[in-house]
Amino acid sequence: MKSPQISVILPCYNAAETLEEALKSLAAQSFSNFEVLAVDDGSTDDTGLILDRWAKKDSRFKYISRRHAGVISASNVGMLASQAPYIARTDADDRSHPERLAKQWAFLEENQDVAAVSCLVKAFPEEDVGGGFQVYIEWLNSVITDAEIKREIFVESPLPNPSVMFRREWLLKMGGYEERGFPEDYDLYLRMYLVGAKFAKIPEILHEWREHPNRVTHTDSRYSLENFLRTKAYYLARGPLEGRDAIIIWGSGMMGRRLAKQLERQDVPLVAFIDIDPKKIGRTRRGKPIIEPDALAECWGQYQNPALLASVGSRGARKLIRERLNNFGYVEGEDWWAAA
Repeated sequence: MKSPQISVILPCYNAAETLEEALKSLAAQSFSNFEVLAVDDGSTDDTGLILDRWAKKDSRFKYISRRHAGVISASNVGMLASQAPYIARTDADDRSHPERLAKQWAFLEENQDVAAVSCLVKAFPEEDVGGGFQVYIEWLNSVITDAEIKREIFVESPLPNPSVMFRREWLLKMGGYEERGFPEDYDLYLRMYLVGAKFAKIPEILHEWREHPNRVTHTDSRYSLENFLRTKAYYLARGPLEGRDAIIIWGSGMMGRRLAKQLERQDVPLVAFIDIDPKKIGRTRRGKPIIEPDALAECWGQYQNPALLASVGSRGARKLIRERLNNFGYVEGEDWWAAA
């Protein structure tokens, strides 16, 4: 058998209910030169039996059994066991389109400067997809190019982890997924972003993301809103905000306040909030003044190297703030960043 071109990393934990469907979607790929490294993370159901059966009938499917240590460790075990130049992630409760591996492999072959490529995604089953998750899916599918992904990387995690194909050299360079209490995929993308990695998406739905109440993002505190804000603050402080002498947050509501708390823990010099609510203007938040948008220029002019973060969680607010700041002459990605 020739060496595989793609290693598919599939961490599994008590996934017997959905695993067969995930494996069938991989077996149905039009691109056949791949290996599946299925890491059973100490399951107590029939996950191991299913993986063992698949490994016996198809040599491309490899079964790694280990004691339970969590998805980060399981993913890294798969990464280190991989043989291919490209590593694709998937989950045991998802489905890959038959052309997913072929199209992502071809894209990385043709675009040698790209470190990781994702695709558009669809959530299923429809009856379990709530409004908030659907809004997130719509946003995910709207950021496709490297420029769009980087513009919005502090809004939310812009690449669904089980839809991504990486260059193996990049994953090894970054040390794989890290255990630091952050959402491990978002943490990885932000580390890659800070060292100049280039991202992309195939503008087609090639991955189906299963929504259910036991999905790890619903049950593990690592994926809580507070931990996403901690992650943003940590990398904002070491990236766009490094060396800034003043930070202004547009948004004094819940999202802006909570981001401010995490930024202050990173010793970021917060100086003011902006709000459009007349009842808030002139008051203080976390000891900092709340000013109106038209007072931004005066506040900005008091500092040598200020920056602004837009952090309003209301749907549509980011677009309105972007238009206002563009009209004011502030440059996104240089003067300000969207963070919600």
